Amino acid sequence: PLINPRTKEIVRRIRAKELFEKIAYQAWKNGEPGLIFFDTVNRFNPTPKLGEIRSTNPCGEVPLLPYESCNLGSINLSKFVSNGKIDWKRLEYVVRVATRFLDNVIEASDFPISEINEATRRTRKIGLGVMGFADMLIKLGIRYDSEDALKIAEKVMERISYWSMDESVNLSLERGPFPAFEDSIYPEGELPFRWREGELVEEWESLIDRIKRYGIRNATTTSIAPTGTISIIAGCSSGIEPLFSIAYVKSVTVGDLVEVNPLFEESIKKAGIYSEDLMRRVAEEGRISGIEEIPEEIKRTFRTALEISPEWHIRMQASFQKFVALSISKTINMPNSAEVEDVMRAYKLAWELGCKGITVYREGSREEQVLYVGTEKRKEEKKVIRPRPRPHLTYGATIKMPTGCGNLYVTINEDEKGLFEVFARLGKAGGCAASQTEAIGRLISLALRSGVDVSALVKQLRGIRCPSPHWSEDGLILSCPDAIGKAIEKYIKWRNGIKSKINGIKINLERETKGESNEVIGVCPNCGNPLAHQEGCATCPACGYTKCL
Repeated sequence: PLINPRTKEIVRRIRAKELFEKIAYQAWKNGEPGLIFFDTVNRFNPTPKLGEIRSTNPCGEVPLLPYESCNLGSINLSKFVSNGKIDWKRLEYVVRVATRFLDNVIEASDFPISEINEATRRTRKIGLGVMGFADMLIKLGIRYDSEDALKIAEKVMERISYWSMDESVNLSLERGPFPAFEDSIYPEGELPFRWREGELVEEWESLIDRIKRYGIRNATTTSIAPTGTISIIAGCSSGIEPLFSIAYVKSVTVGDLVEVNPLFEESIKKAGIYSEDLMRRVAEEGRISGIEEIPEEIKRTFRTALEISPEWHIRMQASFQKFVALSISKTINMPNSAEVEDVMRAYKLAWELGCKGITVYREGSREEQVLYVGTEKRKEEKKVIRPRPRPHLTYGATIKMPTGCGNLYVTINEDEKGLFEVFARLGKAGGCAASQTEAIGRLISLALRSGVDVSALVKQLRGIRCPSPHWSEDGLILSCPDAIGKAIEKYIKWRNGIKSKINGIKINLERETKGESNEVIGVCPNCGNPLAHQEGCATCPACGYTKCL
């Protein structure tokens, strides 16, 4: 049954298997939607008496009650490795300082509406997370897709969670617990993650006793955000992701610059095989597995996202999730050759291992993506972009648009994927204007068949002016291109069922006929400056051109 989460009423019945397959297919097709396992989320809801959690922030790492807000921070783990060892004391110090800092952020914040202010301060949720995890593994000489890496993930995250919660208890002693503490799981001796599966069981038991006695300042203390932008500023790998690419070519005004992961460059120099040519080859490939002269030890350590199987991506996320109170934003990368069944298997594995959500992305499943591996792939992708072929049967409508050049008939057709082609024909055949409108229609059709967003096309067409504007039921038609843009908009609104008529959408624009009107209505054919509507005529204030309307 499909149940309304607000009323608990059964809206309708659907086949779960068919829905699951449809979700997997769409994710395979373009990476959307992601999945959230709300049963798992609510099993670890720290304040169940306040209500069930039914949503997350867009990236998925913060499940929230209504009106709660994100308050996130990330520690750069790569800064805590020295001589191949983790500096645990320094990491503990930073975790405790960061916990206090995030609690202070709540105090200092001026929330935009009272509901957010009340909900945020009621639970005082914070989300301390990490970035630079892949860099940490590289410095430790550990391969990302390995059992050793999973052990490091659990060890690091368990300690971050323990220290942050211990410091939150200290804050409770100083400032008081979060107001909804008595309605939480903490007085019952529970924690919002699988603490019994860790190494610090005795420490957790002692901490639970402290929480019962003194309360805790924050309902949650940990969350792992994607850190896609701040990790660039910090100069480290993002979140808990593996490296996406080891090197890339950056085009600037003076030419192409090769940017290389500094840890990889350091390793190559130590191996004595550094050269500009090698760095460029690595940048073009985006990975090093196929470059013979690079030692196997370096290849083993510097693994990239697409070289790591989806299973290892998911296992890594699950290892962190064991000790994260909120959730995790991570991408499960898949090769372009992955099948829909691979997506379904990934979903099932993530659920079985206790992940709270999952996002998969099949390489190349979108025409544009944030990051690419190498340069040759991008060149190839540009070469193979072709307009989709015209089917034998399309459907659509023809819209009559009056213009200063006569009636313009705009035919808009679509196929199963959406708008497909536009034909524009002036009522009187021949002439320059007629050929130009035909050309505009052909170019629009080519753009639509090549995947250009129709709203971007309409934006370019709307507002183009000519010396012969025309009033109609649709308001002022500035030119033939403007008419085509308005016709496309009209068709979309009609098709989508917005209350309108195919023979014209009524727009409340009154035509000014009195001398006081000074509306800009076109461009002067002599000098190109805007024409003004004055006393029933189009007048150019720059050169004096006048034409009566």
